[in-house]
Amino acid sequence: MVRAIVGANWGDEGKGKITDMLARESDIIIRFQGGSNAGHTIINNYGKFALHLLPSGVFYNHTTSIIGNGVALNIPYLIQEIQSLVERGVPKPKILVSDRAQILMPYHVLFDTYEEARLAGKSFGSTKSGIAPFYSDKYAKIGIQVSELFDDQVIREKVMRVCEQKNVLLEHLYHKPLLDPEELIKTCREYRDMIEPYVCDVSAYLHQAIKEGKTILLEGQLGSLKDPDHGIYPMVTSSSTLAAYGAIGAGIPPYEIKDIITVVKAYSSAVGAGAFVSEIFGDEADELRHRGGDGGEYGATTGRPRRMGWFDAVATRYGCRIQGATEVAFTVLDVLGYLDEIPVCVGYEIDGQVTKDFPTTVKLEKAKPVYTTLPGWKCDIRGIKNYEDLPENCRKYIEFVEQEIGVPITMVSNGPERDDIIYRKVK
Repeated sequence: MVRAIVGANWGDEGKGKITDMLARESDIIIRFQGGSNAGHTIINNYGKFALHLLPSGVFYNHTTSIIGNGVALNIPYLIQEIQSLVERGVPKPKILVSDRAQILMPYHVLFDTYEEARLAGKSFGSTKSGIAPFYSDKYAKIGIQVSELFDDQVIREKVMRVCEQKNVLLEHLYHKPLLDPEELIKTCREYRDMIEPYVCDVSAYLHQAIKEGKTILLEGQLGSLKDPDHGIYPMVTSSSTLAAYGAIGAGIPPYEIKDIITVVKAYSSAVGAGAFVSEIFGDEADELRHRGGDGGEYGATTGRPRRMGWFDAVATRYGCRIQGATEVAFTVLDVLGYLDEIPVCVGYEIDGQVTKDFPTTVKLEKAKPVYTTLPGWKCDIRGIKNYEDLPENCRKYIEFVEQEIGVPITMVSNGPERDDIIYRKVK
């Protein structure tokens, strides 16, 4: 049984908590795309953690955590992340890394930083983790695959080719110091020694696990609207954020993915640039940001204040549709308990016409939100375990959102802890 956990919007939906929770009943958890550029915040009996590369199931002894071939693998970052867990009393997790994963190199981070600086006011709001240069190299066929680290001749040839290309840009476009091939070869050898204990033919391992009836969880990073094909291009990430890509980024058949849990936030937030129709500003945004998440709405990787907005039913319905959502986990609902009334964006006005369909970016930039306002419930809902015990207006809010997005809401998160969850039977 393979399930996927993915985000419906801009990322930051609370996927880490839901993955951590569902990992309890899983054998294998896989990161299938992205790199260390986004973080998943988890609060459990070991403390509060922001994971970046590791799957969010690493806190259980019975699970195997996998870095799939679709991931941008920053090797020193991964080793450091494993070490930091052990130092805080977490038992050393069982980790496997795909021999087909590609390596995020130090020069990818440099190029990311140089390009953002060169673009200045027209930058993409990158986390400067090297993600776009990494995926550019992967598709330009000059990326370095984990398996290649174990062949000195292949590495030497690859590094020489990389330096030939990169040094032209460093000299003439960025006016920065050139790459030293011998230094890079040395780095590759260090990376090989670090990663060797974890390397595995992940696709073969998963093929066997599926035959044995193991429970497998695919963990996506970011959300639908950051997908390079279906998101708010060009203000997107560089790998597909969709559950469908989970099959490719892990190396399993697509028909094995039976359940797609799409995580939806009870309000909107986003890190980075790009169209955001229901965005709010000033004191209203500050109040929501301050109350949001656990300790406020700030990026788990960058620490940047997140942009805030009301729930966007147009974007979320679209996000659920392109994920192929079979059920929805609705998060951070407890945060809204301070509001007398809660606006919900139910349509976009574009050039005088109201639409409920999520448009391409060119039209999205012109869109104005059309709101419906619902009454608030004005109380703290943390600690409630049964859906029927929620205040009536709170249930009405959930049911209104469910009707708008057209996917059953089966889980409601009403606090940051692992067990702050209400399971809901959908009629």
